[in-house]
Amino acid sequence: MLQGKGFYIWKIEKCEHGDVDEIAGKAAAANFSHVLIKIADGTYTYNYDWDHHSDLVPPLAKKLREFGIEVWGWHFVYGDEPKEEAQKAIQRIHELDLDGYVINAEGSYAQGDKEPAARTFMNLLTNNVQNVPLALSSYRYPSYHPKLPWDVFLSKCDYNMPQVYWLKAHNPGEQLRRSVREFQNMKYRPPIIPTGAAFTEWGWSPTAGEVEEFLKMAKSLNLRAANFWEWENCRLKLPANVWRTIHDFPWEIAPPPPTDIAEVYIRALNSHSPDEVVKLYTSTAVHITPSRTIQGKSAIKKWYASVFEQMLPNATFRLTGYSGTGSSRHVAWTAQSSNGNVKNGNDTLGLIKGEIAYHFSLFSVTG
Repeated sequence: MLQGKGFYIWKIEKCEHGDVDEIAGKAAAANFSHVLIKIADGTYTYNYDWDHHSDLVPPLAKKLREFGIEVWGWHFVYGDEPKEEAQKAIQRIHELDLDGYVINAEGSYAQGDKEPAARTFMNLLTNNVQNVPLALSSYRYPSYHPKLPWDVFLSKCDYNMPQVYWLKAHNPGEQLRRSVREFQNMKYRPPIIPTGAAFTEWGWSPTAGEVEEFLKMAKSLNLRAANFWEWENCRLKLPANVWRTIHDFPWEIAPPPPTDIAEVYIRALNSHSPDEVVKLYTSTAVHITPSRTIQGKSAIKKWYASVFEQMLPNATFRLTGYSGTGSSRHVAWTAQSSNGNVKNGNDTLGLIKGEIAYHFSLFSVTG
């Protein structure tokens, strides 16, 4: 659950003279919860020093994490080579161990029929990336850009980060409210984390008062987070009071809600330890599959041993959804392993005092 304030970085070497200690220190002083760094452009790695063969992102990511700041990567995509762009995204997400990944789809995706490209990109991405939240960064008003394949992107994203830039205007609150309203009327509605304007362009600049209005509106709309574009431009080209306003704006981070049994269960599966999983069950728990019924922790533990060692060795499990309250849950999940994949994991849990007393599992392993 991403909460709080954040900032986009385009070119690391242009921010605080490329001094990662300065960048991280200023982000921490401003109480940023997340920083979004450009990691790729199309099929190419970004923020890489080609002269010295050095990736500039890991040192900055390390410093930010020392302050407890989440490191998100953003990737400008064109849709002309969707497979290659997805492969670059997968590579950068894994090698940088990102806390989140942002798809920046704009002009080229808003022209012609790019839906097949978006579908190819998203399917390849989500089939190869688990447990990393995905977000879309694009235009503030979907009604202005009907050709952009919004549904394809948003159906598989955990967050929507619209670019609410009130360029050539001075009404950020009104524009943010309209942006949220338009996206809430769409088919797929992941949580909105808007990106505000902290840059100058074509002689226009936001004022400190407008930036504050944007943040106050985000809070009043009960949005969990907000961020700004763009670090270098804001620090070097805008009046100092714009950065100071963002720096000083109070955004309390709410404590996370109690973890649901569905999330605890998936976390236990990812431990690959039968002992950790059976801790979630009552001593007389019943486990049912279409082929058999077993009872008791000892028998259930043996079944999980066979899952981890034979059916799905070295698997990564991902929770895709759950429903139910109180004593019942329906859990949907996927898995990728060295022996095959699961795309249709479905479990029904019956709970007694928070422990699993009844469990029906249904899934199939495919190559």
